[in-house]
Amino acid sequence: MPDSPVLDRREAVARLLRDRGELLVVTGLGSATYDVAACGDDPRNFYLWGAMGGTAALALGLAIARPDTPVLALTGDGDMLMGIGSLATIGARQPKNLSVVVLDNERYGETGAQPTATAHGVDLVAMARACGIEAPDDIRDMNGLGTLAERLRRTDGPLFANIKIDPREHPKVLPARDGAWLRSRFREAVLGKAP
Repeated sequence: MPDSPVLDRREAVARLLRDRGELLVVTGLGSATYDVAACGDDPRNFYLWGAMGGTAALALGLAIARPDTPVLALTGDGDMLMGIGSLATIGARQPKNLSVVVLDNERYGETGAQPTATAHGVDLVAMARACGIEAPDDIRDMNGLGTLAERLRRTDGPLFANIKIDPREHPKVLPARDGAWLRSRFREAVLGKAP
């Protein structure tokens, strides 16, 4: 429904990460990474600069390895559509500490704003539910966003959320791009020691 309310992506991500506690964050390529970095760089952020479609799968591996720590996969609709099979694995494994949040602007933002399948009615929430993952209806307002933010810090998942966002672009906030350094920094933050 084009007339339905949508949220500002930067405000939405800032709200989700406010008071994040021990939350580990894996970001999808492009805007999800820029939005998380705009909230402030943190060694517990793992910026996935490439590997389109791999965000939820990488976060699943992390959630399995760290079952007592909440893990968030924060990505866009294009990335999630490309990695849709990971929802089946998440549903089968049922990791209690994993949340997958999609920033859905119905566009491939990194390649020219072509419409994604969600612009044509594909329902990511229904897909997640079909895989046995709890998923509220599309989030389109700050009340729903606040409820989601509270859930991210708990370990009663898995949880899937699709946030409908305004397609407007924001200035890019680029965190470090050195993959080896990011991996080492993240590992040290998670394990409490250098690799």
